[in-house]
Amino acid sequence: METPRSVGEASTTNFVVARPSAKTDDAVTMRGCGFGWVGVDREELRRRIVMPEYLRLAMRDCIKRKDSTAVPDHLLLPGAAATTEELAPHAPMVVFINPKSGGRHGPVLKERLQQLMSDEQVFDLTEVKPHEFVRYGLACLETIAAKGDECARECRVRMRIMVAGGDGTVGWVLGCLGELHKEGKSHIPPVGVIPLGTGNDLSRSFNWGGAFPFAWRSAMKRTLHRATLGPVAKLDSWSIVVSMPSGEVVDPPYSLKPSEETALDQALDADKDVPPKAKSYEGVFYNYFSIGMDAQVAYGFHHLRNEKPYLAQGPVTNKIIYSSYSCTQGWFCTPCVSNPGLRGLRNIMKIHIKKANCSEWEEILIPKSVRSIVVLNLDNYGSGRHPWGNLKPNYLEKRGFVEAHCDDGLIEIFGLKQGWHASFVMAQLITAKHIAQAAAIRFELRGGDWKDAFLQMDGEPWKQPMKTDYSTFVEIKKVPFQSLMINGE
Repeated sequence: METPRSVGEASTTNFVVARPSAKTDDAVTMRGCGFGWVGVDREELRRRIVMPEYLRLAMRDCIKRKDSTAVPDHLLLPGAAATTEELAPHAPMVVFINPKSGGRHGPVLKERLQQLMSDEQVFDLTEVKPHEFVRYGLACLETIAAKGDECARECRVRMRIMVAGGDGTVGWVLGCLGELHKEGKSHIPPVGVIPLGTGNDLSRSFNWGGAFPFAWRSAMKRTLHRATLGPVAKLDSWSIVVSMPSGEVVDPPYSLKPSEETALDQALDADKDVPPKAKSYEGVFYNYFSIGMDAQVAYGFHHLRNEKPYLAQGPVTNKIIYSSYSCTQGWFCTPCVSNPGLRGLRNIMKIHIKKANCSEWEEILIPKSVRSIVVLNLDNYGSGRHPWGNLKPNYLEKRGFVEAHCDDGLIEIFGLKQGWHASFVMAQLITAKHIAQAAAIRFELRGGDWKDAFLQMDGEPWKQPMKTDYSTFVEIKKVPFQSLMINGE
């Protein structure tokens, strides 16, 4: 897979980067959050990203009151100044911080960003949720703009968002911004990343780096500077529907919400396997979805971390615990044939796909030895690994594949075998077991020796109970609109 393709770039007009006692041209910049050096003048950065005080206060009040029209009269800019663009910053920006990500960095990072920007433009996700900002904050700017305030209109049009958190936090923000697409709104704010998670694959895919920088205080100024200049790239997102017999009890992740109707594609005949009464959950993912042993390991790790939070002090510690836990689950040491619960996925699952520009479902065979199946949207997986690989043109043509991109409307399906195979894949010594590229996927799960399956979506795992009488279905389709990401290159 290649680096995401850019669709636009912020103007750099009149933005001077200052460096004491040296010319800006001599600054050396390296890719990755915090691992480059470039002088950035703090006051010039503030002029570029900080909105006028009256707009910041109006947004704050509307979010607190949960009313986008509750703008006090004294915060409306009076007179002729309301029709000028002079007060609108070039790249107005807000930052969301997940204080639970990145070990103990959340509170101090929030304080640093408030120093660089303003208190009203930095949001703690435990206090202000992304949908509240979209519903009341952005809508507040639209309300003021409708009164003839050109500065508010320009701030709304030019708005950019940075997310300090892991992939799950970024996906949460992107999902809330997706509501603007559904409402037919234009000027969707693009999103950049300050990586605070464990894997940070979304951050890596858009050149924001794979880890929170060691010299983070100086790195934040450079990161915000890059966010004002970065070109905008597109990202496919994928909707998922999980439909199961109504009697089943499941504890789904936060990103899956109950759905009143079963929205499965009726073009695929599965009447004999569909329960007479079913309950459904719906959600969206941006990075990956997986079924099998890797999800089981993730499920156990998450429960261990919740029970003993003192063990999870940061990304490095998390990875060590995660690796150790995977060794206790039998992925490495237990032969596939010795335990029904550890046999290949083909014993409990069928896969149907729709290929590009095709309306017909096609069943594909699951390799016998595969114990984990991953559906991947990005070019990064498992902390920056590339399991799909950079495939040669001859191989692509032979398999009927095309070069993979995160904005091509296709998603890659691959398998992992024993833990040793997965380890070699993660070490990038070999590629994963290529299964298919698809525009839509349906998994059909049926119990037997297995009573439960383990699934995960963008790092959120759950245990999925299975019946022997009826099937559980997982259907994945592309969301009709694309998310916008700021490329940190």
